[in-house]
Amino acid sequence: MVRIDGSKGEGGGQVLRTSLALSLVTGTPFQMVNIRAGRQKPGLLRQHLTAVKAATEVGAAEVTGAELGSRELTFKPRTLAPGNYFFSVGTAGSATLVLQTVLPALMVASGPSTLRLEGGTHNPLAPPFDFLQKSYLPLVGRMGPKVEAVLERHGFFPAGGGKFQVKVEPAPLKPLTLLERGRVVRRQATALIAMIPFDVAKRELATVEQALKWKPNELRTEELKRTQGPGNVLTLEVESEHVTEVVTAFGERGVRAEEVAGNAAAEVKRYLDAEVPVGEHLCDQLLLLLALAKGGTFRTLPLDGHAVTQLDTFAHFLDVKVDVREVSPEVREVEVRG
Repeated sequence: MVRIDGSKGEGGGQVLRTSLALSLVTGTPFQMVNIRAGRQKPGLLRQHLTAVKAATEVGAAEVTGAELGSRELTFKPRTLAPGNYFFSVGTAGSATLVLQTVLPALMVASGPSTLRLEGGTHNPLAPPFDFLQKSYLPLVGRMGPKVEAVLERHGFFPAGGGKFQVKVEPAPLKPLTLLERGRVVRRQATALIAMIPFDVAKRELATVEQALKWKPNELRTEELKRTQGPGNVLTLEVESEHVTEVVTAFGERGVRAEEVAGNAAAEVKRYLDAEVPVGEHLCDQLLLLLALAKGGTFRTLPLDGHAVTQLDTFAHFLDVKVDVREVSPEVREVEVRG
């Protein structure tokens, strides 16, 4: 049985989710200690426990330590079962992270699956639904599996209550080469507000317009009338010929709209200036896909802690080699070989 120290790398929930995903795909059991030791509240929170339970159901696994606050877990998958699944976090915890735990396995399963998920859909420190739908899943489709995701209701922190459905048509994962993003064909800034003053969206978009010099027809406001709680999300999309980058910022109490939008605009500017196809948030997720495909190459920004954690976790489950080459101070070329 593989033994993993959850305090290594970024020290959060990512090493747990990646380990669960790879355990399901490879059938390799593991024991994890020091779960989320690097966080203010260590151990399993509600969204992590939901991810464990989802993986347990999909893999018909034997599990010990699956309880709130647990810092140790043993996970032994027995079989990979496609089917119809419903997973609810029960709080505003990220439902998209729960999806990412079981999706890699269901993409290579023996038959199609349908998933319904409830919880947070637009959370800080988690991939928002828009990122999955517009940036991540199109690349999955190019590698073989067909995955469609439909948002039914937004779920913001702290109210939650979001809902979405996912349909998975599995196929063997093929290697992917993504060295150029190509010409930018569309740019869109969307300020989404729910039970928040309209002026917040107006100020966010004005900041984006000034910082990135985007045109008025590339700026839009969307107001949600039916949600379980207030929320404000600024989404910046850069659609290029070969990839779409999605950058998201969240309004917070006590943080000015100009600061929220300025941080998002700075991230987009860095991505555009580097002329790479893969942004920092897509990088660690694409790494997992290429590792499972046992091949592929892409260019990205310098690897952050999440990407490095992915590489460390792969070594426990997969026989792959990952080379990272510095092309320039702001560009890295990543090659994965089986």
